[in-house]
Amino acid sequence: MVTAMVARFGRLTLVLIQEMGRMLLFLLATGTWLLRPPFRPVQLARQVHFIGGKSTFVVVLTAAFTGMVLGLQLQYTLQKVGSEAALGSVVGLSLIRELGPVFAALMVTARAGSAMTAELGLMQITEQVDALETMAISPLQYLIAPRVVASVLGVPLLVAIFDVVGIAGGYLVGVQLLGGNPGSYWGSLHAGVEWKDVWGGLLKAGSFGLIVSWVCCYKGYATRRSAEGLGQATTEAVVLSAVLILVADYFLTSVLL
Repeated sequence: MVTAMVARFGRLTLVLIQEMGRMLLFLLATGTWLLRPPFRPVQLARQVHFIGGKSTFVVVLTAAFTGMVLGLQLQYTLQKVGSEAALGSVVGLSLIRELGPVFAALMVTARAGSAMTAELGLMQITEQVDALETMAISPLQYLIAPRVVASVLGVPLLVAIFDVVGIAGGYLVGVQLLGGNPGSYWGSLHAGVEWKDVWGGLLKAGSFGLIVSWVCCYKGYATRRSAEGLGQATTEAVVLSAVLILVADYFLTSVLL
């Protein structure tokens, strides 16, 4: 009984290590194609529009309600300790350093990441990837590299929008609805938020964008050629991306503090 459990654990560990190795090699191979011509600006522009432009609405909606919830909860909490003047700095730092990058990346994963996995998986199932290779076109350069670059560029822009809308949502609830002092809100925000906080949040956003595109493109590219395999790959891509975003957030926060 114990021997069978140890053997099973060993097999699962080897499978996990092999999968991690394949994912790393996939990322490195994609990175080598980023610097090799021909460059495809049209493909890049399409992917920036798909990942960034088409995700704007859901990001703005999430940011507005996140900021409003923060304004509501923090105003109520800070009033208990007589520190309601710090509302702006607390809302701003919470959004810029943590909630903005994480929530925006999760929304991109749910909307664009799952679509990338499904699209690439369907191309794999219908042998469109094989057709590209037959025409001497690298699938990594034509399909994967533009999505990775677009995600690294698009997610920080979405995070910047998220931060602005979230801060405005906190002001709307904390000041306009609950009677906070507008001067104190903007003054504490200006005094509490530094440029290193902004750049740290954008660095997180770029890292999360890389994680989302890397995981989702890999899962789509490595899809088993069946309908069941496509569904499983999409589910695994979204779950693994979300988990890695939270894990990376912890380590990046530890470094950036």
